[in-house]
Amino acid sequence: MAGKVGTRECHKIRGAQLRDLLDSKHNVLFDCDGVIWNGEAVVAGAPEVVTLLKQLGKRVFFVTNNCTRPRENYVQKFSRLGFTDVAEEEIFSSAYCSAAYLRDVAKVQGKVFVIGCHGVQKELQDAGVPIVEDVSDGPDVSIYNFPLDPDVKAVLVGYDERFTFMKLAKACCYLKNSDCLFLATDPDPWHPLRGGRITPGSGSLTAALETASSRKATVIGKPSRFMYECIASQFDLDPARSLMIGDRLETDILFGANCGLDTMLTLTGVSTLEEAQEYRDSDAPEKKDFVPDYVVETIGDFLQALED
Repeated sequence: MAGKVGTRECHKIRGAQLRDLLDSKHNVLFDCDGVIWNGEAVVAGAPEVVTLLKQLGKRVFFVTNNCTRPRENYVQKFSRLGFTDVAEEEIFSSAYCSAAYLRDVAKVQGKVFVIGCHGVQKELQDAGVPIVEDVSDGPDVSIYNFPLDPDVKAVLVGYDERFTFMKLAKACCYLKNSDCLFLATDPDPWHPLRGGRITPGSGSLTAALETASSRKATVIGKPSRFMYECIASQFDLDPARSLMIGDRLETDILFGANCGLDTMLTLTGVSTLEEAQEYRDSDAPEKKDFVPDYVVETIGDFLQALED
C-alpha cells in the first residue's frame, strides 16, 4: 500500500507511486509559502493541482504559519494568483487559529496585548476578542511611565515589522502577572525574501520576550497540534487518510508527525533533501519527527501523476 512506502525515510516519489498515495488520502493539507507560492510567484501547476484534487473528491486545506494577513485577504491572494475555487473556510492561518484559541479554549475575559501586524489584529477583532488599541506613544512617554491597561489578560506575539523596544517592555510588564496568558502565533525563526535576504519571524520576537519575561509562550501554529484540532473541530478528519505537505522540516513535517499524518516535503521552499537526509541518519531520536515520509520536487509533479 502507498502509505507504507515512506515510514519517515525521505522516499522520493512521482508517477504511479504518487498517484497511489493520493488515491489513499481523502484530506490534503498544504502549507502556502514555499509550497503553493513564493511571495507573489505561484508555484507552477499549483492552481491546477488544487482544482484537480477537488474534482477527484479530495478535501483541500491550507495551513499556514504566516499571520500577516486575515483569511479574507488570503482568498484575494489565491484568486490573484490564478486559484479559482479556494474558500475562506479552507484556510487556517496561525492568526485565525490564535483568535480561535483565545475565544474558544482560553475563553479570555479581558483584553489581549498584541505584538503583531494587521492580520493578527483583524482576526482577533473578527473573533470578538478585544485588543489593546495600537496607539503611538507621545514624546514624553518612556519605559518608566508608559500606561498599562489593567484589563489585559493575555499577550500574543506574531510577526511585527514595527516591533519596538517599547512593545517588548510593555509585554514584559503584563507578563509579570502569572495569570496573564503568553501566546505565540508560530515559532518560525525567519522567512526568506527576494534577492537572498531574510526577515526575522515571529519565533525571533517570541524568543526575545521569553528571555525578558522568564516565561515560555504557548505556540498556536505549526508544529503545535492545535492547528489540526482547529480544522478537526469544523471538519471530520481521519489522520490515517490525511496528508500534510510542506517545505519546512521543523514546522510542517514535525506538525504532520505530531498529528499522526503522513508527511511530504516539497523542494520549492526552505528545507532541502540533504537536510532531511541528515535528520534521517541522525542518532538523535528527537530528530526523527523532522523526517518526511515522502519527497517531491514540486507539487506540480501531482499533475502528471493524477492525469496519467
